[in-house]
Amino acid sequence: MKTIKEPERNIPVAFTADLCVIGGSCTGVFAAVRAARMGAKVAIVENNGFFGGVATAGLVTIWHSAFDMARRQQIVAGLSLEVIDRLKKRNAVKVLDPAAGQHCAYVFNPEELKIDLDELIAESGIRPFLHARFVDVIHDHGQVAAVIVEDKTGRRAIEARYFIDATGDGDLIVRMGLPFTKYDELQPPTTVAMVDNYKEIIRQNPSFDLSGAIHDPKYPGALQRGFAWGTEVVGRPESYMIAGSRSHNADCSDGDSLTAAEMECRRQVRTICDILRQAPGGAQISLANIATHIGVRETRHAKCLYTLCERDILHGTQFEDAIGYGTYGVDIHHSNKAGITMKYLDGTQRYSEPGKQCVWSRWRDESASKTPYYQIPYRSMVPESASNVLVAGRLVGADKYAYGAIRVMMNCNQTGEAAGVACCVAMSGRHRVSEVPIDQLRARLREGGSVCLTVEESAEHAVAGYGSQARQT
Repeated sequence: MKTIKEPERNIPVAFTADLCVIGGSCTGVFAAVRAARMGAKVAIVENNGFFGGVATAGLVTIWHSAFDMARRQQIVAGLSLEVIDRLKKRNAVKVLDPAAGQHCAYVFNPEELKIDLDELIAESGIRPFLHARFVDVIHDHGQVAAVIVEDKTGRRAIEARYFIDATGDGDLIVRMGLPFTKYDELQPPTTVAMVDNYKEIIRQNPSFDLSGAIHDPKYPGALQRGFAWGTEVVGRPESYMIAGSRSHNADCSDGDSLTAAEMECRRQVRTICDILRQAPGGAQISLANIATHIGVRETRHAKCLYTLCERDILHGTQFEDAIGYGTYGVDIHHSNKAGITMKYLDGTQRYSEPGKQCVWSRWRDESASKTPYYQIPYRSMVPESASNVLVAGRLVGADKYAYGAIRVMMNCNQTGEAAGVACCVAMSGRHRVSEVPIDQLRARLREGGSVCLTVEESAEHAVAGYGSQARQT
């Protein structure tokens, strides 16, 4: 490859912090806020002009359950529920009802969320860098001294004692030369869109199959090897969020592949709208919003002190250093065939292919004990060879199957909070991130409003059991 030589130059230091968070998704914001509330001087870097990541730029407007599979034990609290309470004040969130056959989840208005995240940053005294792209790192043997960003002002440095990589793609750890894994078959990305007047289609045909329709080969340009789902848009009664596009074999950690995937998925969004206009009641379908950033499901996985595996998820392995909990199943969006496969904690699994009936089976015997929730250990956030850097969000160490469960936002949010608190605990004792006292970390998480169950409490819940109807969580 042809190269040019960049002249040496001095980089001005824009800010000196205790903690610098790279990536302003909800994961990154929650990391920054928790650290700031513990007294840390915090900076956060975000490429967009607003915070929220997939929840705002990506228009994925749903957070999954905060309760165990039996819907008896609350397993998520902290900033996720604090933000939901903020959204409730403006009628900007709706709790879906599992009794009505819906997923137990929170659906929210992404525009209101943008403003709530701004307010969290401002109230916490955090130094934000928006429209700023992380481009380089100054480091030595796993110890980061500063990061370099580019924004409208130019090329600037941010110094800090500790850093959190919340980029999703591992941009910071890659430039440090820390190890990572990238699996051969990556779950394909999706560009989400919001369309108006979709509900008229449902009014005329209540059993309308969105995924089946947009993959039906009778339509010119119908999508292939995919799967579609959607949900209402809170505050916009005639709008509907559709996640149906997908770019197969895309690696969104590569600049050229990301560019091609963005354009291909937008092309598919137009195709989806064109197909919907041909359905009864669809003549007035209009494209209202399209995500400003493609929804990336999978790229790099950090190599951490512990790699969470599928067995840990499905059998509810208990960890003394647990910092987060979840119930969302192992969800694999296939890159080499149509549809998705979902493994649930109750032992069932289903394969869903557009236009066909779901195929249900079991991945374990029905008489086996049921897992009420799984746990995410702190060790899966500590990169190998890192001194003062943690990872959070979908970057945490996991095999491809465990990753299919923990990558959803409610889980990622918890890792963000844990990373922010862990950095503060490390600062107070001058620890490397691998040496953070777990009892102190978990105690400070609880003090800040997070759920941190004891091993005894987890064991008690594991034997309590639940009915098959709880699968809806």
